[in-house]
Amino acid sequence: MSTATTSSQIQEQITLFLSETISQPHHRRHLHTTFLQKLPPTLLKPLTFISQAVEAAISSTSPSVRASSLHLAESLLSSNPTNPFSSFLLSLVHHLSRRPLDASLSMLDVFEAEPSLSRLEIAPFLFQELFLVHFGSIIEWYDGRRSEILTGLGLESISILSEMDGGQAAALKELERGYEGLLEDNCRVFARYFKQVVQRGGEEMILPPKIVFREGESDERSTLCEGDDEQRIKTHGFESPNRRYNPIWGGEGEGEGEGEGEGEISNTAESKRLSKLPSLSPVRVPPDLLINQIPSALTHDKENIKKEALFDSTKQRRKKRCVDDSSMEDATTANAPKDFVCLITTRIFDDPVTLETGQTYERAAIQEWVDRGNLTCPITRHKLHTPDLPKTNYVLKRLIATWRERNNTSPKSVIAQPATPSNGELQLAIADVCTSEILQEAEAAVLRIQRCWKEAETEADQQTMLDMLTKPPVINGFVEMLLNSVDEQVLRTAVYLLSELGSRDDNVVATLTRVDSDVECIVQLFKKGLHEALVLVSLLRPPVESLVEMELPRYLVDTLSNTTHSTNDLNFWMFMEPQTAAVLMLAQILRSCSQESSSRIATNIASTRSIERIVVALQAPQTEERVAAVSILLRCILEDGKCRNIVAQKAELVPLLEILLQVGDEERLEIIHFFSELVKLNRRNLNEKILRTLKDEGTFSTMHTLLIYLQNARAEQSTVVAGLLLQLDLLEEPRKMSIYREEAIDALICCLRNSECPAAQISAAETILSLHGRFSYSGKSLSRAVLLKRAGLEKSYVAFMRRDQRRHHISANAQDTMEDERADEEWERKVAFHLVSHEFGLVFEGLAQGLSGSNEELNSVCFMAATWLIYMLSLLPDTGIRGAARVCLLDHFVSVFKSDKNVEERALSMLGLNSFIRHTEGLQDLAGHTKDILKGLRELKKSSSMAFEILKVLSQEHDNSADIWSHQELSQEDCSINGEVVAVTCFKGKLFSGHSDGTIKVWGPELCLIQEIREHTKAVTSLTVLHSTEKLYSGSVDRTVRIWSISEERIYCEQVEEVKDQINNLVVASNIACFIPQGGGVKLHSWNGSSKLLNQNKNVKCLALVQGKLYCGCQDTSIQEIDLVTGTLGNIQSGSKKLIGKAYPVYALQVLDGLLYAAGPSLDGANVKIWSTSNYSLVGSLPSTLDVRTMAVSSELVYLGSKVGTIEVWCRKKISRVESLQTNLSSRILCMALDTNHDILVIGTSDGRIQTWGLS
Repeated sequence: MSTATTSSQIQEQITLFLSETISQPHHRRHLHTTFLQKLPPTLLKPLTFISQAVEAAISSTSPSVRASSLHLAESLLSSNPTNPFSSFLLSLVHHLSRRPLDASLSMLDVFEAEPSLSRLEIAPFLFQELFLVHFGSIIEWYDGRRSEILTGLGLESISILSEMDGGQAAALKELERGYEGLLEDNCRVFARYFKQVVQRGGEEMILPPKIVFREGESDERSTLCEGDDEQRIKTHGFESPNRRYNPIWGGEGEGEGEGEGEGEISNTAESKRLSKLPSLSPVRVPPDLLINQIPSALTHDKENIKKEALFDSTKQRRKKRCVDDSSMEDATTANAPKDFVCLITTRIFDDPVTLETGQTYERAAIQEWVDRGNLTCPITRHKLHTPDLPKTNYVLKRLIATWRERNNTSPKSVIAQPATPSNGELQLAIADVCTSEILQEAEAAVLRIQRCWKEAETEADQQTMLDMLTKPPVINGFVEMLLNSVDEQVLRTAVYLLSELGSRDDNVVATLTRVDSDVECIVQLFKKGLHEALVLVSLLRPPVESLVEMELPRYLVDTLSNTTHSTNDLNFWMFMEPQTAAVLMLAQILRSCSQESSSRIATNIASTRSIERIVVALQAPQTEERVAAVSILLRCILEDGKCRNIVAQKAELVPLLEILLQVGDEERLEIIHFFSELVKLNRRNLNEKILRTLKDEGTFSTMHTLLIYLQNARAEQSTVVAGLLLQLDLLEEPRKMSIYREEAIDALICCLRNSECPAAQISAAETILSLHGRFSYSGKSLSRAVLLKRAGLEKSYVAFMRRDQRRHHISANAQDTMEDERADEEWERKVAFHLVSHEFGLVFEGLAQGLSGSNEELNSVCFMAATWLIYMLSLLPDTGIRGAARVCLLDHFVSVFKSDKNVEERALSMLGLNSFIRHTEGLQDLAGHTKDILKGLRELKKSSSMAFEILKVLSQEHDNSADIWSHQELSQEDCSINGEVVAVTCFKGKLFSGHSDGTIKVWGPELCLIQEIREHTKAVTSLTVLHSTEKLYSGSVDRTVRIWSISEERIYCEQVEEVKDQINNLVVASNIACFIPQGGGVKLHSWNGSSKLLNQNKNVKCLALVQGKLYCGCQDTSIQEIDLVTGTLGNIQSGSKKLIGKAYPVYALQVLDGLLYAAGPSLDGANVKIWSTSNYSLVGSLPSTLDVRTMAVSSELVYLGSKVGTIEVWCRKKISRVESLQTNLSSRILCMALDTNHDILVIGTSDGRIQTWGLS
């Protein structure tokens, strides 16, 4: 019975194994791949994600990140079904969490579930240290049975397969299967035993279980199960000084890297040598037993033939070649298959290892290659992902052993000479290329060399030729062909050979680049149509500046646009396609040339078919080409955004996801930036489709990869990563907590607050703004246009969208547009909620810090981002975050609104202020700025509907309206020389006045007289402007209506309409005019000369015309509405009989927002009544005591002018008087008008004065 194993021993060995595993990332990745290959497809994705979480914990230097990653991994493992990989990951988690007991139990679960995989590939070290010491009886049983089977063969345990009969071979295979089964069964038994030992700790000694033998083996094991297994192993040579014997990895009599003294075997007859691991074929014969069987003259003859062939005449060379061929035929049985020969050592493999590229090499040779700093495969030149070599290719090693035993061949025999054309023929062709003065001979020699190269059967043959062809004289000879030959076949062949040689030997490239003219020659050949030359140019890597000077980029684009080029017509394949070389070179040029050149090249690419070929390169087998394609496409998208749609439609993104972990940080950032630009399409559903691909496709979790990269990226790089990660996290319905979302938003805010790096601050603010999610067809952000639209400046948004649609020929379906708008709003609300909710509005502190700096670009983008988020606060549930935003940003928004001269900037600040104004706390904070805000709102209300709405709110909320609506006199002009001022009107910054002497005056700002004209012969009673035609209409007592054209400096009379009546109170529409004649009723005059009398039973005093409805205020206090289209008459207010012979007429009518304001007598205590034009109902009144003669109505105020020189100002909403303005008490106010913005009141008086009043 073997000795018992203690809990501390078990934990010590497992801890050592796990520590080594964690310290070796390449080995750990190999173990993960091994496990994943054994798993069902349904478990691949969750376990891959968990393994990435464990990797994050291992690689992170932050304790908090490590703890959160470990907690995440452990919780996910507990919710997934148990399997060997999950147990292995759990052991790593426990080990990292400093729980050795739990780590040991989980690792033993792996051995119990998969004993064969564990001892052979996962943890052979643990198998040696823990299990093997107990299995001495199994190994002795196997050795005894094997000796019995091989009894009778001459070499006993090292017999040759050809000497076995069928029964022996079958018995040996059956024995091996039984041996494997015994190891598996007992691994499980002892794994359970070790788990019991660990669980009980040091409480009591638990004896190890007996070795379990299967049925049929029990009779043979009785004498083997007694005694100490550990001592038995020592007796048979399995004990090494550090107890690290492993029968799995050992060679047969060759230490394979272990100490020479290990496993020393007794030579006595009684001693039996144990097999270290059963093999499916007999053990190969040691070299010292077979060395004498190799024909001694073979190698000597070959060397002589080889040397003589180089120097003899052609006839002698041919004769020797025949001798060589006959010798080769005699020695065929000694020639190894080419797959058994290392291409580096040219010897049969002793310890073959197969790299990830598929090439197999001798371990010692490839290890020396890697130790020299080479990280590429010597043959394929593909980059190796790890410098650690894989395990021995035991399948190939056993095949070689079988072949050696069958052919009685020494393991050190050298491979035979290749069956390709002799080196002498090649040498003659080389001599012709280098020295011949006859062009045709040299050209023929080039073709012969190419044929020899093609006929070389093995890589070893090509290596021999490579040594001969890479000499500088030979390379120069090929270049001479390029300079002098005009034969296309020769030129292409020379380029092909130089490319093949250059791809294998850097010295060839060095030789070619020593002379600039050689490079220029090769470039010219490419430009003239020899596309294969491009492959050679890419190998030479000339300076980018010289390539741009030679206009190479244009030809590269043409090559990519033309898909018909092929190198197959000469029956050879180059190691790289010309179009692949074009992609690599374009990427190199774009990365290194000036900004101006890069912009020009990218624009050219985006406008041609070449971009489609570059998109295809995203799926290229080589990682380098995929990365180059990304680099080109990214620059094209940034330069010409409309190509983004082509790329998004045709690009396969999964190949890029697969290499995301393989490339360097710079390339990884470029790929992530490319992804970020792709999701700036003008359709939300297309963006989400791409995001879903990025999130769900690929072998590894994209989100976890981005998270790991984000935690280690520089500040200026992290914003792009954070933006993409946040979009991926919010793609589904967000969870309450997400490590991805928290890390992404933290990174953005951290960059916003990093005042030492303005570039990172700008990038962070731009990323936040891009999360708004609305883009034009060319990928430009629509954030500003959309926010201006929300601020009431819709014209700029509509104009921009129309230009974009016309420029890109977009025909949007109304249904699709509505669906996109809904999707955009849903996305915007979701993103904004999580941004502002993070750490209770911490993002506003970051934006405020960005706004506090002096960098104009940073201020601008932070202001836009802050405006958007503050606006969204008005749409989101109030959780108190609005107060945090107000504290951080209110002062800045007030400052912009008060001081900025740009209308759009003020509109944006107004949009932000609107969110604060609508809450009591915000109004209180704004109390000291109310007058300044009102002034700005009045200026904006002409272009923004929101300004008008905010004015309403402020007027309702403010307790003292007089403080808000105070007026001051701006200017006054005495025109008494022209009599009374009978009519005034305003249009586009100009004031027009009509006087009782027939004069019309045009005034500029501050009543600066621009023009005075007198074409009417009598008093001008009416002035009105038709805005649709920008014409001024004047009516006079001289029975004419004059139509004036308004220019910048003057007005010109362009038409005179004669009517038969004096004109009072003229109102006009597009094709008619209405006025009050001298008698009763209303005269309707058409511009074609016809006229008719309306409402003739009434003595009309005033008129108002709105949207085809004519309103008449009459002498008897009645008010009628006449539909000019149908002629229908409606009665709004009935007339009253004269009281004591006195009439009470309606003196003034004004219509605004569906309300009719009528100024008349104060029969019921209200001089001004307010009626609804829709149902004729009385909705209010102004209880003024003035004798009102004229009236003007603005969006907020009502102005009443009396016959005693007093003007009352009333608030429309509160129906309260806010102010009285006093003019000359001895004069009457005859007319009133408001400017276009409703900010300036103009009055005309009976004493000939014009006055202007403005809001102070």
